Amino acid sequence: MIKVGVTGSNGFIGWHLCRTLELNTNDFQVVEFKRDWFDDRTQLDLFVSKCDIIVHLAGLNRHSEDSFIYETNVGLAVKLVESFNRTGFKGQIIFSSSIQEERNNTFGNSKKVARELFSNWASICNATFHGVIIPNVFGAFGVPFYNSVISTFCHQLVIGENPKIETDAALNLIYIDDLVKKIIALFNNETNENEIITHTDTYKVSEILELLIRYIEKYFKNGQIPNFKNKFEINLFNTFRSYFNLNNYYPIKYKNNIDERGNFVEIIRLEMGGQVSFSTTQKEVTRGNHFHTRKIERFSVIKGKAQIQLRKIGTSEIFNYHLTGEEPSYVDMPIWYTHNIKNIGEEELYTIFWINEFYDANDPDTYFEQV
Repeated sequence: MIKVGVTGSNGFIGWHLCRTLELNTNDFQVVEFKRDWFDDRTQLDLFVSKCDIIVHLAGLNRHSEDSFIYETNVGLAVKLVESFNRTGFKGQIIFSSSIQEERNNTFGNSKKVARELFSNWASICNATFHGVIIPNVFGAFGVPFYNSVISTFCHQLVIGENPKIETDAALNLIYIDDLVKKIIALFNNETNENEIITHTDTYKVSEILELLIRYIEKYFKNGQIPNFKNKFEINLFNTFRSYFNLNNYYPIKYKNNIDERGNFVEIIRLEMGGQVSFSTTQKEVTRGNHFHTRKIERFSVIKGKAQIQLRKIGTSEIFNYHLTGEEPSYVDMPIWYTHNIKNIGEEELYTIFWINEFYDANDPDTYFEQV
């Protein structure tokens, strides 16, 4: 088992990397790291001594004072190298740099100097180092006004603000899942070369905003799953969904169309397709307790009483929703949220499930974890 330490584990890239490694417990063990250990030699050295691989993601992207960005990013690299020398660390170090290295700005220069510090240490100590040059990254749970313009636009649209385009630039982009796979692929790679991560998509800022506005109108306001032309649009949609306030968005009630024949409820309008399923659940029985990293899924209760629970992986807050067939309603499952549904009524529970892709036993994207 490979022991992997991730600095910046609570940051955008670090969170996704750690959660993905935790899906592969037979291969990887994530070594705990806390930011204040940079200022505690004993804790820092203990952390370093436990690791086979260290992925250094901690750093500062933005600050009102440029000098503080430079001092922080270079300073963290210096502290790690000093710890490597004290502990005799001979493992692998992977450092996340940026395409801004070539732009001669403060952030880019700080990343370049830090990368060179690690590279020089590896050459002297005959260790393995990879400087990973990363393009613009987007994905679920990025911090608005910090990680990417996509994070900012999603946040603004969901809270009812109108995003403004300052520069309609063409962005070279990579989705967070794709970046994490590339980082993991470097584990135990002894080539000792810098790795320039190739972007997977290029979109103008205005094109991204146009797609997000479409998601607001079709999905956020009307519950309609839009059509996706490619993988980027699905990834953007899942990113967009991660900014919903789950405390007040779900459950969403369906419209009852009642006449002498009974009741007709339209479950979902699809521009795309996917799979719709139906289940019955006996009293006090719970289904689910699993999560998905890419799938879009909707639970619709049409008869009986149900409790649906959601919990973001790596957190403790549980969102509880109570649905009833007397007022048919639905809850959508965000990616990286483990979820379940329990029959809390006196009669059999009827539920309709929709998911955006057919079930594939060879690639189910289903990971079991109790809510």
